[in-house]
Amino acid sequence: MLNTEVVGEPLRHLESRRLLAEARRAVPEAFDAQGRLLSPVAGRWIHPPAWFKAISPIDGRVLAELPLLGASQVEESVEQAAAEFAPWAARPLDERARRVTEAVVQLHAHRDLLVRLLAWDIGKTLPTASNDVDRCLAGIAWYLEQMGRMMDGRKPLGLISNIASWNYPFSVLLLNVLVQSLAGNSVIAKIPTQGGGASLTVAFALLRRAGLPVSLVGGRGRDLSEALVGHPRIAGVAFIGGRANGGEVHRRLRSTNKRYALEMEGVNAYAITHFTDWDGLAAQIRAGFDFGKQRCTAYTRWVVEQSLVPKFVRTYVDAVSALRVGNPVLGSHVDFGPLISSSKAEELRSLIAQVREQGAAVLHEGELAEDAFAASQERGAYLAPVLLFGVPQDSELYLREPFGPVDVLVSVDSEEDLVREANVSNGALVASVATDEPELARRIASRLHAFKVGINGLRSRGDREESFGGKGGSWAGAFVGGTHLVRAFTDGPHPLEGNWPE
Repeated sequence: MLNTEVVGEPLRHLESRRLLAEARRAVPEAFDAQGRLLSPVAGRWIHPPAWFKAISPIDGRVLAELPLLGASQVEESVEQAAAEFAPWAARPLDERARRVTEAVVQLHAHRDLLVRLLAWDIGKTLPTASNDVDRCLAGIAWYLEQMGRMMDGRKPLGLISNIASWNYPFSVLLLNVLVQSLAGNSVIAKIPTQGGGASLTVAFALLRRAGLPVSLVGGRGRDLSEALVGHPRIAGVAFIGGRANGGEVHRRLRSTNKRYALEMEGVNAYAITHFTDWDGLAAQIRAGFDFGKQRCTAYTRWVVEQSLVPKFVRTYVDAVSALRVGNPVLGSHVDFGPLISSSKAEELRSLIAQVREQGAAVLHEGELAEDAFAASQERGAYLAPVLLFGVPQDSELYLREPFGPVDVLVSVDSEEDLVREANVSNGALVASVATDEPELARRIASRLHAFKVGINGLRSRGDREESFGGKGGSWAGAFVGGTHLVRAFTDGPHPLEGNWPE
C-alpha cells in the first residue's frame, strides 16, 4: 500500500516541490533567489512588483509563484518585444530555421520535465500531457520542412500577441509561437490565467536560449489586455478563449488594421438519427472524455431522434460507467483527472443543481475512483461524468459549452428539430451526425453550422496540414492550421480565408 506521509508531509506534495526544484536546475535564469518565476521579455528576465500563486488542481496546493506584472510593465514589455522584430525578420529563413531547430533540440532534451510539470500545472494525465508536448514537437518539425514553400512571396507582419486558454499550452500556444517566430515575427504571449504558467515559463526559457524573439508575461487580464490587444506596436493577435472575452477583443480589433485569428467557444453537437452502430458510438463517447472534455472540440450536446433515446442512454451509460476519474499522477490508471480548478468544478455542480431544481433529470452521474486518490487528498476540482435530460432552454447548460464532463441530451422528432437543436449556439468549431443513410448524413451535415462536420465519427482540431476555424460566433478572423497559420500572420499575394465581419 502507498505510504502517503513522510515526516507529516504528503508524498504528492514533495513530488511537486521536487519537480519545481528540477525546473530551477534546468533553467535557473527563470527564477529569482526565492524560487519565484520571472517573465522573459526581449532577452531579459523581468522582476514583477508582485507574484500570484499557481495552484495545482491535482491537490489544491501551490505549485509555483508566477509573475504579476503591472500595466506599465506590460506596455514596456510590448515595446521591447516589438524592437526584436526588425533584426529577426532581416535574418534569412534558413537562419531562423536553425534557431528554431536549436529550440526544438532543447525542448526534446527537457521533454520529460515539461510533461511532468504540465501534468501538475493543469491536471492532465501523464499520457495526455505527453501527447500535448509531443504534438508540439512533431508539429514544428513539420513546419520546419514545409516553411520554405509556405513563405514563398510572403513577409512577416511584426509583433504577434498570443492570448490563449490554458488547456493546450504546448500543442496549440507554444506551437503557434514557434511557427510565428519561424515566419519572421517577434512574439509576445500571455500566461493563461487559470494554469500552465510554470511549464510555459520553462519552455520559453529554452526558446530564449536558442535566440528566438519570444516574450512571456503574466498578470491580471485588466492590466494586460490593453497592451496585448490595443498597443500600436502589436501587428497581429491570436486569441483562444470564451465568447465574452473574445467578443470584446474582436470589437476592439475589427476597426483596426491589425491581423487577428480569434477562436471562441461554441456548443459542439452530435446529431443521431436512423442509426444502428451503437458499439461504434460507444467507443466515440468514451474517447470524447479525454481531459474531462476541457477542450474546445469536445462534444457536450447529444441531439437524438426520439425513438432512439432509450438505446442512446443505455449505450452512453455503459460506455461512461467504466471511466475512472482520479489523481492523474498517483500511479493508478485514470481516464482523466481534475478540472482546472475547484471553483470550475463547483460552478458546474451549481449549474447542475439549478437545472435539477427546474425539472431536468440526471440520467447518469458517475463516481470518483476511490482507489485513485491519496489519503486525505483535496478533491474539490474533481467531477465525474454527468448526463442531463430535459435541461431548460434558457439555462446556461443548454446554451453554452460547459467545458467539463457534463453532457446534455436533447430528444427530437423531426429532421428540422434535429438541425435546429444541433445549431443552438450560433456557430461551432465541430459537429457530427450519426446515421446509417449516407444521403441523409450528407444533407444534415450540410446544414450544421460548424467548421468541421464528422459523419459517424468525431472531428478534432487537427494537426499540421489540416485547416481549422469556426462559424458564427465561434470564430472571428483568419483561419489557422498548416499554410493558413502561416498566412494568418504574414503578408503576401494569397487571400486570407477566415470568418470576417459582414
